[in-house]
Amino acid sequence: MAQQTISAAAARRTRPASVTARKVLASVVFYIVTIVIAVCMFLPFFWSLITSFKPSDEIFSVPISWLPSRITFEHYKAAFTTVPFGLYFYNSFVLAAAGVLCNLFFGSLSGYAFAKLDFKLNKPLFRVLLAAMMIPGIVTMIPSFYVLKHFPLIGGNDLMGDGGNGFLNSFWGIILPGASGSFAVFFMRQFFLTLPSDMMEMARIEGCPEFRIFWNIYLPLTKPALATLSIFTFQAGWNSFLWPMIILNDPDKATIQMGLQAFSYNYQTDYGPMMAGALIAILPILILFLLLQKYFVQGIAFTGTKG
Repeated sequence: MAQQTISAAAARRTRPASVTARKVLASVVFYIVTIVIAVCMFLPFFWSLITSFKPSDEIFSVPISWLPSRITFEHYKAAFTTVPFGLYFYNSFVLAAAGVLCNLFFGSLSGYAFAKLDFKLNKPLFRVLLAAMMIPGIVTMIPSFYVLKHFPLIGGNDLMGDGGNGFLNSFWGIILPGASGSFAVFFMRQFFLTLPSDMMEMARIEGCPEFRIFWNIYLPLTKPALATLSIFTFQAGWNSFLWPMIILNDPDKATIQMGLQAFSYNYQTDYGPMMAGALIAILPILILFLLLQKYFVQGIAFTGTKG
């Protein structure tokens, strides 16, 4: 009996030690795999950063030199002198900022209507919205182009939409199709669902107009969601390339992503200025994220999937 008691006590001491060892081993493996993945994802950005400061003759040297022999800013100078990079930067900022403002206002307004207003076609229209989110943007490009080109009484068009170019080759051709994106409406609707309806009922009893309830009571409570949506929308607008290339034909209206294409010509690519331009292009998104990061995590956490 005493021998069995001793054996049981020894087994209890051994079991926690083995469990602890397995947990430590699992943690070590997890961190090793995570570090390897992080390094693999960081290497392309690191190569771009180093390439922008390398002399041209060291960019494709063999073996690869991860650190330049000397730091040069000639590629950044070339990025602004080869093409009007400052103008492209300004055009992209205007388009991205306009897209953010439109999506914040119209997305919030529509999201509030779907979340808080009880009307007959609420659920059917929301299902249509969800279905629209499943359609790839490339599928709707030709119909959108046709609508913008033949918009009545715009860009030289007559009442039937013929005779001119409509919204083509104008910033409005970029802004209007995405002024109230399906994702923006869905995202804001999910956040509005997390807010209580008691305030709305009390405001209605006091005779407050519906738009004022939205603007003065509910919209100020959605700052985390608005900040998150701002980052997503600005990033999408800033990185957009295909649609601006289709709509804008005037070189003075080109965006920064279209400007980066200028460094590839005659089946050759000038990688130094291109890497410098690409790094400059990511600065606005990086700054925006750093300014709004405290709202970003909060917005993702609160939005959820409440339906």
